[in-house]
Amino acid sequence: MAQERSGLVAGVDVGGTFTDLLQLDQTTGAVRIAKVPSTPENQAFGVMNALTAAECDLAALDLIVHGTTTTTNAVLERKLSRTGLITTQGFRDVLELGRRTRPQAYGMTGQFTPLIPRDLRLEVPERTDAAGEIVTPLDEDALRAAARSLLDAGCEAVVVHFLHSYANPAHEQQAGAVLAEIWPNSHITLGHAILQESREFERGVTAAVNASVQPILDRYLRRLTESLAEGGYDRDVLVMNGNGGMVSSRFVAKEAAKTVMSGPASGVMAAAYTGRIAGMPDLLTYDMGGTSTDVALVRGAEPAVSNEIEIEYAMPIHVPMVDVRTVGAGGGSIARVNAAGLLEVGPQSAGADPGPICYGRGGTEPTISDANLLLGRLDPGRLAVKGGVTLETVEEIFAERLGRPLGLTAHEAAQAVVQLANTTMAGAIRMVSLSLGADPRDFALFAFGGAGPLHAAALARELGVPRVLVPSRPGITNAIGCVVADLRHDFVQTINTPVDALGDTQLADIFAAQKAEGERLIAKERVEIRGLRHLYSVDMQFVGQTHLLRVELETPDIDNASLRELFEIAYFRRFRVELSEIRANVVNANCSVIGARVPLDLSTLIDPSGRKPTLADAQTGTRSVRFANDIHDTPVYWRDHLPLDVSLDGPAIIQQMDTTLLIEPGDTAAGDEHGNIILHVGAPHEP
Repeated sequence: MAQERSGLVAGVDVGGTFTDLLQLDQTTGAVRIAKVPSTPENQAFGVMNALTAAECDLAALDLIVHGTTTTTNAVLERKLSRTGLITTQGFRDVLELGRRTRPQAYGMTGQFTPLIPRDLRLEVPERTDAAGEIVTPLDEDALRAAARSLLDAGCEAVVVHFLHSYANPAHEQQAGAVLAEIWPNSHITLGHAILQESREFERGVTAAVNASVQPILDRYLRRLTESLAEGGYDRDVLVMNGNGGMVSSRFVAKEAAKTVMSGPASGVMAAAYTGRIAGMPDLLTYDMGGTSTDVALVRGAEPAVSNEIEIEYAMPIHVPMVDVRTVGAGGGSIARVNAAGLLEVGPQSAGADPGPICYGRGGTEPTISDANLLLGRLDPGRLAVKGGVTLETVEEIFAERLGRPLGLTAHEAAQAVVQLANTTMAGAIRMVSLSLGADPRDFALFAFGGAGPLHAAALARELGVPRVLVPSRPGITNAIGCVVADLRHDFVQTINTPVDALGDTQLADIFAAQKAEGERLIAKERVEIRGLRHLYSVDMQFVGQTHLLRVELETPDIDNASLRELFEIAYFRRFRVELSEIRANVVNANCSVIGARVPLDLSTLIDPSGRKPTLADAQTGTRSVRFANDIHDTPVYWRDHLPLDVSLDGPAIIQQMDTTLLIEPGDTAAGDEHGNIILHVGAPHEP
């Protein structure tokens, strides 16, 4: 295994609004950071711009780790490669039939468009039963004819999705060999190779997503690596997967579906890393950027990972991913009054261009950032200075667009925008905590993103969360996650067997095979690791149920009685119901193999040179800030000047290059030796 040279590591995260970069010199501790506008037309431009802005010497860099939204955006915006599907005769409509659900839970109408249109879903004679026995041999001539038809129709990628291939992949493997002779590129996805799961709809959609984004990711990474090479970079590029691990850009496009949610996952990994060091291993992560807000749960410094995530209606991507929930509430989210006369915030966003009004780039729609500016929470001297935009300009737009139809003043409308956004974001946090049986009061809120620390205190108060952890560089936390993340490979194998029918070593044998494959894949990477970790779990249900419950295992060797007991304990904790008279069923065996990288010292993110001896010395001014119905003269501090052991009472505003932290009346804040600020939330405000 090739070793990392001691030296420079860069993490780059591409968001919907900004591209963030962190360069860390592991030898000297020197840090460089950059935040530049994202370039949706080609994310590689934003990455290269960030490297230039940070004055990175590409030839000197040892490693670049990249979190990307390329595949996520392609799926959500349906800007996909033309893809065909070849499936078992009689099953071309599996992707369209889906599950017995509706786009609107309480509506009788709705629209759903499958990823692959019906005319590009072709059937061939073949059949394997649920036990893995071949019933009808694969008709290779029909397969070749189907492939040629898809090529004639302009398909760039193809999916092979045969019935029960999870039980016996022989026909899919045979089809892959035949297609390799015909298909003009390597964009051939075999369903079982992406997901060995028994549910045909979920496995088919996951494979279809993989094939549809594979050419897009492949082209993007080729452009990026070529640009980096032209600049002198001669090492590997690692890409963040949605599971919070990293894979070489040389291999990642083969399983492109695993990069969906890559960007949000990097922030969660940074939160887990920072929380462990700060002595707060149980976190609710809250990442509010310019376009959206991502939330997740971290317990024991391990992010919750799920292989049952549905990123939109009828779009299940059942590969292991950090369980991140996203809502359309970011600093650039647009506020409007709808036809019913009600205030709405998001999900539409002003994005990076033109951005909020206060960016001075031509934006004219009121946004959350503009609301915070009007309320005094953002510094008008730092924002509203371009393009002739003034605070009065923003106030006039709020009064006209929102205040007049709602019967409010501009400032009251701004307060309503912030409150509605907070309600939306609090709902997302409840989805990853209360809805899964976790009490938010047992966690700290990890606030990051460019706008997260601005709203964190209000969210914590509403949710009953006692503490907020604000890291030293909240606005570039996702880039930090790229730097600290480990290598990781996850495996899922369907068993679908009652616990009392499992063989003595059946689970252990599956785990052993998964472990060996994960270690083989990690050994292929050109990155130094300091050790391997293995996580084992099973997805279980009571016989007759549909939904699964994940049960973590401390060891791969477990007897059937202990396995059932663990499941019943987990089931009771989640649902407060005992069903001891019903048989327990093991659906999937899961193994994660993690190659732990050499730890990085994040204390180097703190610049000690600018620290002032007292709190008063760090104060830069005072600003009138609206909190609920009251206006407070609020001291403003520059974070890089605060003493590390600072302690202060709210109200207060702490500004820094990449974010603003709002400390509300009744709250207190204190710094720690790692450069974090810990916010202690006081009692709820009187209405």
